[in-house]
Amino acid sequence: MPFIPHTDAEVEAMLAVIGAPNIDALFDEIPVELGSGKLVSVPDALNEMEITRLMHERAEQDSRQLNFIGAGAYEHHIPAAVWQIATRGEFYSAYTPYQAEASQGTLQLIYEYQTMMASLTGMDVSNASLYDGGSALAEAVLMAVRAHKNATRILMPRTVSPLYRAVVRNIVKNQHIELMELDYDPVSGTTPVPEIAVGDFAALVIPQPNFFGALEDVDALTDWAHAHGALAIGLVNPTALGLLKPPGVWGERGADMAAGDGQPLGAPLSNGGPYYGFLTCKQALVRQMPGRIVGRTLDLDGKPGFALTLQAREQHIRRSKATSNICTNQGLVVTASTIYMSLLGPTGLRRVASAAHANILQLAEQLCAIRGVTRAFRSPCFHEMVIQLNRPASAVLGELAAAGILGGYDLCADYPELGNAMLVCATETKTAADLGRYAEQLNLCMQEGSDADI
Repeated sequence: MPFIPHTDAEVEAMLAVIGAPNIDALFDEIPVELGSGKLVSVPDALNEMEITRLMHERAEQDSRQLNFIGAGAYEHHIPAAVWQIATRGEFYSAYTPYQAEASQGTLQLIYEYQTMMASLTGMDVSNASLYDGGSALAEAVLMAVRAHKNATRILMPRTVSPLYRAVVRNIVKNQHIELMELDYDPVSGTTPVPEIAVGDFAALVIPQPNFFGALEDVDALTDWAHAHGALAIGLVNPTALGLLKPPGVWGERGADMAAGDGQPLGAPLSNGGPYYGFLTCKQALVRQMPGRIVGRTLDLDGKPGFALTLQAREQHIRRSKATSNICTNQGLVVTASTIYMSLLGPTGLRRVASAAHANILQLAEQLCAIRGVTRAFRSPCFHEMVIQLNRPASAVLGELAAAGILGGYDLCADYPELGNAMLVCATETKTAADLGRYAEQLNLCMQEGSDADI
């Protein structure tokens, strides 16, 4: 979209109409001490030609490295048609459907997206997306506490992403909600079913696969949560659901909610975003769900149409009764995901997941044949695994990066008990040659640098 700034004369004319002496007077309710002051680090203005050249120069500094980092953001092949369609004007410029009669296209797209996500997770209802995976999990936690009413504790396994745990903690810490962390089994890297009484709790979060890439015993954990009068929240990778059974059928009754990040479904890595969070639930919890829900109906003439059926948010005059005030719908990325899922279909998504799983198994075999490299956990995995090294992981990752390989995610800060460990990911984008190159370069790093590190 073009950016057309106001001229000084236009600004003065508008201020004169409203009777304000200057722009600062429009914000006089903000205490002076909270102001940022002069922005001394902002560079001098450039014209269009100069800024275009600058951005080209910066873009050329980026190198195309072979990527084996996952940890919540995954490199998948995105068919060219996905963003070619998503960036058409009717999608690209469409905004929140406040006026249903004028937003039928947007409403239909959200309806299709919600149908797909409910089907993928095995749930009854999906909302229109959230800000990201971490905030989606936080909203699921808040839903559980509202629904339970008698408990404000949430059991949060340490196998949940450290970033997600931090986001949830920041959102709920001032709402008298306690996050009780559950440790993982050091052999399997999964969360065992608690054998001791933990008191009343509103929900148990169950990641599948977990942050280590390992597959949890979701059936046993779900049934255990229900047996203790709590809800089960599935935290899932949507691509993995092409192979794994959905949360809606975990255990005897299925999980009550499912949340996660939709980035794997057609969103590029793109320096960290924008991504989006998805949230689905069983029908019994639908009135606790934040955001928008779109329904399909018939008008007076019997023609199909779409409408917002539930709008439990602050902007619809609910104020203090709103279920959330951060339920941002990432409409454009959701559009891309809807197109991505439509193009791939269930069979295509299963092929993507199968190829990624096959690649991590091949990579595990090659890496664990290297002296000084071992696999941390014995449990089955999806497309990520933890490897332990006899050298500092940070040094190894630095050497791999110098060779054009992003070798993984350093776990030393988040899980110091694992020692020199890193999380490695392989998606369907990796070829046999890519896997071989990584293994060969890691072997060189381990053998050439071991003496220097000792």
